[in-house]
Amino acid sequence: MAEPSPPPPPPSNSGLRILLAKDRAPTSSPSAPAAVSSHADRDRIIGVFRTALSRNEAPEAFALQAVQEAIKPQKQTVLVLEENQTLENALRRLLQELVSSAVQSGKGIMQYGNSLDSGESNCLITRLLDIMLYLCERGHVEGGMVFQLLEDLTDMSTIKDCKDVFGYIESKQDVLGKQELFGRGKLVMLRTCNQLLRRLSKSNDVVFCGRIIMFLAHFFPLSERSALNIKGVFNTSNETKYEKDATDGISVDFNFYQTLWSLQEHFRNPALTTTNPTKWQKFASNLTVVLSTFEAQPLSDADGKHNNLEQEEDAAFNIKYLTSSKLMGLELKDASFRRHILVQCLIFFDYLKAPGKSDKEGPSESMKEEIKSCEERVKNLLEVIPPKGKEFLQSIEHILEREKNWVWWKRDGCPAFEKQPFEKKSGQAGARKRKPRWRLGNKELAQLWKWAELNPDALTDSDRVRMPSVTEYWKPLAEDMDTSAGIEEEYHHKNNRVYCWKGLRFQARQDLEGFSRFCDYGIEGVVPPELLPPDVRAKFNSKPGEKAKRPKREDTKGTSAHPREPQVAAATPETDGGGSGGDQEEGAVPMDSDNGAGEDGQKRSPGEVSGPESGQCEAEDDGEDNTKSAHSRDRR
Repeated sequence: MAEPSPPPPPPSNSGLRILLAKDRAPTSSPSAPAAVSSHADRDRIIGVFRTALSRNEAPEAFALQAVQEAIKPQKQTVLVLEENQTLENALRRLLQELVSSAVQSGKGIMQYGNSLDSGESNCLITRLLDIMLYLCERGHVEGGMVFQLLEDLTDMSTIKDCKDVFGYIESKQDVLGKQELFGRGKLVMLRTCNQLLRRLSKSNDVVFCGRIIMFLAHFFPLSERSALNIKGVFNTSNETKYEKDATDGISVDFNFYQTLWSLQEHFRNPALTTTNPTKWQKFASNLTVVLSTFEAQPLSDADGKHNNLEQEEDAAFNIKYLTSSKLMGLELKDASFRRHILVQCLIFFDYLKAPGKSDKEGPSESMKEEIKSCEERVKNLLEVIPPKGKEFLQSIEHILEREKNWVWWKRDGCPAFEKQPFEKKSGQAGARKRKPRWRLGNKELAQLWKWAELNPDALTDSDRVRMPSVTEYWKPLAEDMDTSAGIEEEYHHKNNRVYCWKGLRFQARQDLEGFSRFCDYGIEGVVPPELLPPDVRAKFNSKPGEKAKRPKREDTKGTSAHPREPQVAAATPETDGGGSGGDQEEGAVPMDSDNGAGEDGQKRSPGEVSGPESGQCEAEDDGEDNTKSAHSRDRR
């Protein structure tokens, strides 16, 4: 009977997955193959992957098949924990052999295996890393395996080779930063970079150190607390050593030399300087001496051109300057050196003025005045230092302003920047979007109506905008009417039609009597009297109806000596026979009444108005007119 052919390898999308030992089902047969652990099996795995490295195909074509051939898992789609550990140990051993072979050949480890004739990049170590990165990304093997290989590779490489290895890491940053890999290998990558930073020189490998720090800044999220100085601890080990005693042959003032470099002691630990008044006074006096020296020896444009680094592509930057007293004269003429010192001063001042500090933590009032004056002098010096002093100062101010945002963020507990996506409920997934119930002309009003429907208590909310009182609303107009305020006529509120229209509506709802004054005095008469000054208030006290009646009666008296009697006599024959004498008198008197009053009088019955009452009114009016005539004759 022929042996059954081996089952075909599973498709790549259903590849191997990791199965922990505690989750693995017990084998039914006691003769099941044991986990691969012998050296012979490890050498066999290494041989399988050496053969796979020689293939000129993409890792997708053979990577999963190589793992299945090397491990021979108990199940075609399952890779248990012991098998995964065996695979990792074998690959780490293979990586060590490749690095040893590269060193013996005299080539760089990231160039070992390249073909000089074809010029193609076929580095064996790069191929191995690509295969493992593919397997980890697809979940066929444990996700932290590729990070472990990268850590071993940096530990076995020299500083020169580490630059090439780190270049590979930078090129695969997007894949390594995926969620399925980041959670498994972020601590290993952080340990790898920190160990590499400890090996590098902070003065000779500044660019490489910057590359590592920038990679960590992009690789980890902004809210990652492991990269933050939460407690605000200063690097007190960064000590600047300078000469304490003067030596022979120095052409500069040694006191100024000591004063300049003593500022670094305060920059190293600003908190200690601000809490100790003695140290603060010493710092302020030393800084004043340095700033006065810089102001007394300004730099020319020629000095700025000599120190212009824009034309030097491979310019090297050092984070610390040499402190020899013999170099003091040259450093004073260096524009970059002056900017270095002055920018340190601005950072120091920015720390003292950091937002969110309490009165105990912040500087005192006298310190604030000194900080303000010194800061202005520092900015003026930065502005005049060539080349492009103004542009340089603007850039520094912009950076310091943005730093305040980070200070607030750290003081608030470093909340996460990433927001979780909004997840719709299952019932709302297929629901159709409802339109507003009423279409009120535009989108905003319709949305407002819809919002009010969802929140019926919105209209009765006490926090809503309430209707102002009449006294509160007319205050601006009352201030305009005050002549002592000196407000010009064209700027008065009475010229604002919308303001007057709203005020009249408020007045009609709250004070109907005050609203009636609008017919007599206009909009200014509606203003409550208690808001007006005394001289303006007297203008609106008298009733305009009385003023209109009295001059009219006096003019009538001037035309005839007995005006009232003819009117009454003339009115009697004109009335209808159905009316009484009282009705006739009321028809003749109303100089101030409307036509409606006459119509009302015509509808009344003759018995409603008595004759004596009307006669009494007529007698009183005649007596008043006779008295006025007598007074006028006496004056003449």
